[in-house]
Amino acid sequence: MASRVAVLRTAPESVLEDTHRVMNLAGYQQVLDKGIDTALKVNISWHFFYPGSSTTPWQLEGVIRAMERDGYSKQLIHACHNRTVVIDAHLGERENKQLEVVERHGLRNIHLYEGEEWIHIREAVGDLADDFLVLNDVYPDGFSIPKRFIGENILHLPTVKTHVFTTTTGAMKNAFGGLLNERRHWTHPVIHQTLVDLLMIQQKIHPGIFAVMDGTFAGDGPGPRCMVPHVKNVLLASADQVAIDAVAAQLMGFDPLSISFIRLAHERGLGCGDPAEIEIVGDEDVAAERWGFTGPFAKMTFASSMQHKIYWGPLKKPIEWSLKTVLAPWAYLASVAYHDSFWYPLRAKAKVAGVMASAWGRLFANWERVTPDERGFPEVGERPAELERSGFSVFLESLRLLWTCLLEAPEVAARRRTRKARRTS
Repeated sequence: MASRVAVLRTAPESVLEDTHRVMNLAGYQQVLDKGIDTALKVNISWHFFYPGSSTTPWQLEGVIRAMERDGYSKQLIHACHNRTVVIDAHLGERENKQLEVVERHGLRNIHLYEGEEWIHIREAVGDLADDFLVLNDVYPDGFSIPKRFIGENILHLPTVKTHVFTTTTGAMKNAFGGLLNERRHWTHPVIHQTLVDLLMIQQKIHPGIFAVMDGTFAGDGPGPRCMVPHVKNVLLASADQVAIDAVAAQLMGFDPLSISFIRLAHERGLGCGDPAEIEIVGDEDVAAERWGFTGPFAKMTFASSMQHKIYWGPLKKPIEWSLKTVLAPWAYLASVAYHDSFWYPLRAKAKVAGVMASAWGRLFANWERVTPDERGFPEVGERPAELERSGFSVFLESLRLLWTCLLEAPEVAARRRTRKARRTS
């Protein structure tokens, strides 16, 4: 079972039934203990709606319904969100219509940076920390992880897409925001090894790990934000985080073992990254597709090109050091200014034009007004999806995000805490 990946073709009218089926084909009930808490790790790669970028509402709806149908108590299921200094999770869960799903089912909605206790990694995993590939070098004094994760199941909700740092992103990288503190950008130069270390941590602290990956939309290009989305009508599920990422990578047209984080995890026995050794269940003909994605590096944005130069190229020596100092907020501000103030208002509409009128685009647009049956959404409405925050409105929103980004930058917050401690001492 550890190397089994379930793959199904889906459509709006059957997506809820298909989600239940794909989860059970992958054996989730044998992996996730019904007697303990299960965290649904929602993915928000952009706080604005962008097809293929973040957990879809039907993905979240389907997983919750499947678990309720199979006897999981709602009191032991909660949605789980991390925060980054460039992504507003509260805005994201509203704009991506995730919050409405969570509230309608009466689940707890937990933001890990708000009132949750974090504990030192050595306290959490003990001597396993000695085996880390890079995290001890990146964080010589250690780092903290959410205490609540220890002893609870986790179910990841990634999407099928490319990524400018890791070629593809999926189940393994979905742990990145939740397990590392706000200085997670320190790991970018060694991001592949970091994902392997994080999988080791997950396998130590979580009794059960599972992933349901949405490929109804799939993103190609300089992801996880500035992509060209495609309608692919696919769902994947697995208890093996390496295997599901490998199958998704192969669907997109990449050799999974040429992607470092998949190969390294495979070599360390943390999962199976070799497609020849993965058992495919469900629609084998769908799993045999190859979409021929060009990948994240063929047409990089200005922002992603500069990130590569800073982390791995000629700007590493003169600039990368600043990202570990009080000067680091310049990078957060630059990211928000580029993506939210420039790219989304001016470029996004053209990139998504081909998918907004699709059945999935209409389902998203009409989400609050459509009525599902047991199988899915027999009617998705006529109105196509729109990037409602395009143009000047999103520019104004980006100004608020810039200010929030600066206030919540960990370097700024640390100085605030130091000043407050001095005043009260």
